[in-house]
Amino acid sequence: MNWILKNFDSLTREELYEILRLRSEIFVVEQNCVFQDIDKKDFCALHLFLKDEKTNKIIAYARLFQPGDYYLQASIGRVAVKLAYRREGFGHHLMAKAIEEIEKNFHTKPIKIGAQLYLKDFYELHGFQQIDEEYIEDGIPHIHMLRK
Repeated sequence: MNWILKNFDSLTREELYEILRLRSEIFVVEQNCVFQDIDKKDFCALHLFLKDEKTNKIIAYARLFQPGDYYLQASIGRVAVKLAYRREGFGHHLMAKAIEEIEKNFHTKPIKIGAQLYLKDFYELHGFQQIDEEYIEDGIPHIHMLRK
C-alpha cells in the first residue's frame, strides 16, 4: 500500500478536490447529515490518504492533528473509506497508519478522537477507550475516545 501524507499546502488541486468529494460522499450524502465539513482545520492538519493503484483515485483518508490543534492531545479525524472498498480491511490499515504517523511526526502517543458511537468497537480494536458520555454532533451520536 502506498500511503501519502501531506500538509495542506502540498496537496494538489486534484487531491484536495478528491478528498473533499470523498468526505462529502460519506459524511453528508451517505449519512444524510447536513453540516459544514470545510472547517478551516484542514490548514493545520496532515492529510493521510491511499489511492487505488488502478484508478489513481483516493479510497481512504484521515486528517491528523498535533496536540493543541484540535484537542489537547493529538487527534485523528474525518476517517473515511470509499463505500466500494469497505469490508476489505482498509479502515484498519488506515487507523494503524494514522497512529504510526502521529507517533512519528508529532512524537506523542496519546490520541483523542470524537468517534461516531456505532464505530466504538472498531476504534477499541485500535486501543481507544471511551472517556465520557455520549453526545450529539450534527444529529449523530458520538463519544470521545482516548488511546494512551
